[in-house]
Amino acid sequence: MSLGFIRALFVLISSVVGLQVGIVLAGPKSEYGFYGLILGAVFSLLIIAVEKLSSKVSLRGLSAAVFGLLLALIISNLLSSAIDTIDMSLQWKAAYKLILLIVLSYLGIVFGIRGRDEFAVVIPYVKFQRQEWSEYPIVMDTSAIIDGRISEVVKCSFLEGYFVIPKFVLKELHQLCDSGDAEKRERGRRGLDVLSNLRKESRFRYRIHAEEYDEVEGVDQKLIKLARILGAKLITTDHALNKLAEFHNVTTLNINELANSLKPVLMPGDILQVKLIREGKEPNQAVAYLNDGTMVVVEDGADHIGKSIEVKVSSLLQTPAGRMVFAAFHVGADA
Repeated sequence: MSLGFIRALFVLISSVVGLQVGIVLAGPKSEYGFYGLILGAVFSLLIIAVEKLSSKVSLRGLSAAVFGLLLALIISNLLSSAIDTIDMSLQWKAAYKLILLIVLSYLGIVFGIRGRDEFAVVIPYVKFQRQEWSEYPIVMDTSAIIDGRISEVVKCSFLEGYFVIPKFVLKELHQLCDSGDAEKRERGRRGLDVLSNLRKESRFRYRIHAEEYDEVEGVDQKLIKLARILGAKLITTDHALNKLAEFHNVTTLNINELANSLKPVLMPGDILQVKLIREGKEPNQAVAYLNDGTMVVVEDGADHIGKSIEVKVSSLLQTPAGRMVFAAFHVGADA
């Protein structure tokens, strides 16, 4: 049975119902029967237009709509019983009941779809939030995926629960891949590669969240809305998103903050073994990096570039981008 046949049948039934309502209300000889026929056809065509223009409905949306419709039918039945107690003709009672049924059915479906993520009752295929995401859901931000360090976090089982990958985040990654800017394309491809590798990791438990929240502008706002709905934490490396999430009382897991907190504690006077890789900005300076990515600026180290040497920490500087270590060539070290 094709959709075209179902739509044609719906128009036919709606037209006949409209005709019968007009006849019942005004009699068979009245022109209201014709008006009812036209109104029924127009109404059904409008419904079909809305259905065709609407985006693809997920199982979640469909189940929520059915649940809303069932509630509407129950309420309509209760109100119909109240209408029966009113002193009026049977024709008007039938008309009021039909109108009530149509209006409540529409409202039930609409409110059901709008509130599909906020249902607080446990009904199969309708209750999605607490039942499906019962194990500490963690919403993944685009920046956290592109950053790549999330892979190591997953491998060491540092985080518990399921990761939630929003569909709109995947869409943003694909848009980056299609960008005319080479740097953005590289970032997008890196993000997709990270996800591809994560999916092969047995410790990586995840769900794709299909809802895109088209009524919300901006990926950051959508992430916050999703995290609030699911009662989830948000993992990111974006400082601005981190602050915005805190404003909305959403718990964030900032990978940069985690990395900084795990860096070894250094004090002036500590001795480090580093490999000098390039010259610094000032004369005779050389630059090295610790395993955690911390930059080490070594005074009087320019002559030892390419060598592994011992240096003595002289001072430390904390910047928004991270920590910098200033050191000097250790006099007791072998050249």
